[in-house]
Amino acid sequence: MNNLKRYLLILLGLAFFTACDGDSDPDPLQNSIRFELFQSSDFEYNGVLEVTELKDGNLQLDISLDGAQASGISFPAHLHFGAYDAPVAEIAFLLNPISGTSLQSSTLLGTLADGEKLTFDDFKSFDGHIKIHLAADGPDYETILVSGNVGMNYTAGVGFDVSKITVCSPE
Repeated sequence: MNNLKRYLLILLGLAFFTACDGDSDPDPLQNSIRFELFQSSDFEYNGVLEVTELKDGNLQLDISLDGAQASGISFPAHLHFGAYDAPVAEIAFLLNPISGTSLQSSTLLGTLADGEKLTFDDFKSFDGHIKIHLAADGPDYETILVSGNVGMNYTAGVGFDVSKITVCSPE
């Protein structure tokens, strides 16, 4: 009888440990949407913004560029209010710079300049655009490498007119 009790205890212990192995879905992603970013200067870069809703409701903005790598530098990136051709292009949120080496950036989106905190559904209807600059200041700040509308302004497959881009004001 002792052996039977020991066997049952071992089985119960195994069942307990296999039932408590944590979250079986380690993927923090809920929803995601992608927006194309377009070459906006003589520098041959284009890219993609991917907006991902995390399980906690926060938004992660990942930018990936295609173009020449440039080690030792980074490209400033901003989320702006309005479309890329709006006469006033106020910065909504400063994104993490794009690494010149990896041509990638990832930013956890916080509260916008107007005090709003966007949900995933809010972002899909957000009146905004992305701009990536050649430099953080000086004359190269006015060179926009890549830009594109996001949220409600994004229209896949519709032409992009680089001559209509407005330059944003530095911080």
